[in-house]
Amino acid sequence: MTGGFLDGDVFRGLAFRILLFLTLALLPFGLISVFQTREIVRQADSNSELSLLALTDQAASAERSIFQEGFGAAEALSALAQLYAGDPGACSSFLAAYRRAVGLYSFIGYLPPDGIMECSSAGRTIDFSEFPGFAEEVRKARRQVIWNPEGIISSQPVMVLSQPFFTRAGFAGFMTMSVPLQVIAAEMNDVLAGMPAEVVTFNADGTIIRAGRPLNETFADMPKELDLKKLVGSKPHVFEDSNRAGDPRLYAVVPIVPDVAYAMSIWRPDEMQSSLQQSIGLSMFLPVIMWLASLIVAFWSLNRLAVRHIRKLGRQMRLFAYNRRVPRTTLGTGVPRELVEIQKAFVRMADSIVRDEAALEDSLRDKNILLKEVHHRVKNNLQLISSIMNMQIRRAQTEDARQVLKRLQDRILSLATVHKNLYQNEDLDRVDAGTLLEEIVGQLLAVGMSRSDGVQITQSFDSIRMDADDAAPLTLLVSEAVTNALKYLGRPESGDPPRLDISLVSLEGSKACFRIVNSTSGAHGSEGTGLGTQLISAFTRQLNGDVDVGFEEDEHWLSITFPIRQRDKLAYDF
Repeated sequence: MTGGFLDGDVFRGLAFRILLFLTLALLPFGLISVFQTREIVRQADSNSELSLLALTDQAASAERSIFQEGFGAAEALSALAQLYAGDPGACSSFLAAYRRAVGLYSFIGYLPPDGIMECSSAGRTIDFSEFPGFAEEVRKARRQVIWNPEGIISSQPVMVLSQPFFTRAGFAGFMTMSVPLQVIAAEMNDVLAGMPAEVVTFNADGTIIRAGRPLNETFADMPKELDLKKLVGSKPHVFEDSNRAGDPRLYAVVPIVPDVAYAMSIWRPDEMQSSLQQSIGLSMFLPVIMWLASLIVAFWSLNRLAVRHIRKLGRQMRLFAYNRRVPRTTLGTGVPRELVEIQKAFVRMADSIVRDEAALEDSLRDKNILLKEVHHRVKNNLQLISSIMNMQIRRAQTEDARQVLKRLQDRILSLATVHKNLYQNEDLDRVDAGTLLEEIVGQLLAVGMSRSDGVQITQSFDSIRMDADDAAPLTLLVSEAVTNALKYLGRPESGDPPRLDISLVSLEGSKACFRIVNSTSGAHGSEGTGLGTQLISAFTRQLNGDVDVGFEEDEHWLSITFPIRQRDKLAYDF
């Protein structure tokens, strides 16, 4: 390798060859940069549009949260409005109490199709039948957000959320919620702080329902030839138009609640130029910087240049494999063209993998959020049903009726506990059976026993991860088993205190065993002819398990052995 220098043959020297080849290799980069400058301008415009949409969506986040919470509450309250349909006074009292407890709304009311509102937090009858457009809204029966400059109760500007609901007979009316505009403005102050743009909100009719400036200034900045109603139903997008004064503006539109309310930000085009100029300047100077750096390192030996950068590329690949860190810098100056091409191919591949994984993670996160919301609402609805049953229990005329309703209430609360554990867990597919049963058994014992009974209670629950589909029959089975055990619990003939032993044990072979043992006073009761026994057998079949019931001296036991379904393993692993 050094013989060329010793013989005086400079042109055959390694340093000259490396310098020549690197100069030729970098020449295409200068040509490519000319064409890439145009692409950078196009990409910068695209990135600017994405940034505008992201900022607009961030600005609308607080308003979106208030609207979604309001529509969710209205949907839940509509069931109670139907329940209290025959008693407007009780209905109004409930809505007034709910309004005071939440503190977000200035007015809540149930508006039937005839327009005569008797159930409201105001506590009086209000006639909306002659209001302009009421008959049309009844005909459309749609979810709506409107702006009212003077609320019925607060006499201040409010946002009125109208949520239609239906029964088997058809359209049953609207549940309306009034949110003071000052509440929404207070929530949005922190989000809009420092944003160099105006953000307005308009509804499905193309009517502006909120603006940060006086309406006359906002109207002057609206698109000159465009009706806002034409933007309803469109996807998030950015368009350029002139305002009514003829000045150019950029408009970014994102849905707050699809087909109900939308947010639109208004930008001046000159605010978007600085980042674009920086990108163009970088693209012009990058080839020159790379060429100069390559000349400096060209005198290093070929082995050192190749080995060093290959090792660096290997470290980048390992970092990406371990933590998905995509390299954002080149291998360095003076890198052979082959290695540069290899790294570029690797970066493109890594970017593609990261984008695909991000899309999958976003999809999975959205699914988890939706599933958690479903479990949360199911739990709330079950607890609501339990509360209604509690009212019915207090009104029951006979003890037998109260006991039947109480048993039904225990089963409903067991299901509610399952859904509560599901939306509180990160893993929505599997739950901790030990934690779940401990909570359910605690509820049943707290209701069915008192400390003065002197019962010796022993509980043991192993931590077992099981499918959510198996959790419901298991909790219902345990609820029935514990209720039956408390029903037949008695003091042994030996005079010892009553005993109650409850356990969930993990067995070999992916199986589990639930066992409950209670002391008796000698009377064994019926041998599986009651409803509780039938339900236990049915739930055991759903779990593909085996049930064992028996008596021994002064003890009665129930043992359920069932398999634990394992989660399918991936066909590949990193």
